[in-house]
Amino acid sequence: MRISIYQGPAEAGTVARNLDLLKARASEAASVGARLLICPEMFLTGYNIGPATAARLAEASDGRSLARAARIAQDFGIALLLGYPERGGDGAIYNAVRLIGREGRSLANYRKCHLFDDLDRDTFRAGESLTAVIELEGIRVGLLICYDVEFPESVRLLALAGADLVAVPTALMETFEVVARTLVPARAVENQMYLAYANRCGREGDVRYCGLSCVVGPDGTDLVRAGRGEDLVFADLDLDRLRADRTRSPYLRDRRPELYAPLADAVRAPWKGDGA
Repeated sequence: MRISIYQGPAEAGTVARNLDLLKARASEAASVGARLLICPEMFLTGYNIGPATAARLAEASDGRSLARAARIAQDFGIALLLGYPERGGDGAIYNAVRLIGREGRSLANYRKCHLFDDLDRDTFRAGESLTAVIELEGIRVGLLICYDVEFPESVRLLALAGADLVAVPTALMETFEVVARTLVPARAVENQMYLAYANRCGREGDVRYCGLSCVVGPDGTDLVRAGRGEDLVFADLDLDRLRADRTRSPYLRDRRPELYAPLADAVRAPWKGDGA
């Protein structure tokens, strides 16, 4: 399956303009055979917009803007993954992504679980569960957002649930390039999966994004990597290659879960105690 990543400077606070941008990129990606277009974190509204603007622009997961995105998916026959501020039924605002199938049907909604610094924590409530793995045209897809992928447990849980691809809309800033260049390939290797990392670029307020969006294979090599500026990139996922890599490097098969209980039990964690 061919997938695409849009690395772009979506305009902060301008939902209509960003939906027009989504339509243009969906048309372009579909025209060369892409079946999935992945857009950055908070694509719909901008990321560095502050609590008041996020609250004003937030909408339910079946809101008007998401309905228009669903029509775009249907019109061009391409699945879409895009970030937006979700107003939950509890009234809280979540940093969320929506996966829409190529026929316009909602397939999944995921809320960011690991909030980054005050920029996230002042604006959003943390999600409480990792998404289920969704099948998309024969590819099993898991979803994370930005900082989530920097916690190895998040990706491993999706791998154990059978994910072939983990798609990560992000808003990675300059000075954190090590995440895109080192951690993302490491996550792909250690979990024997494809990993797609869709970043922003340019400046948004006092934040400058580093670009470097990529799709990484299960051997840790780039299938494609964007530069620093606006781009639309493509990669072809090959399940036969994935199966071969899993045979050569059977990390998931050779795990010893009985040794890892302290990871889930802070009381038993080996670094707890008298500080010695």
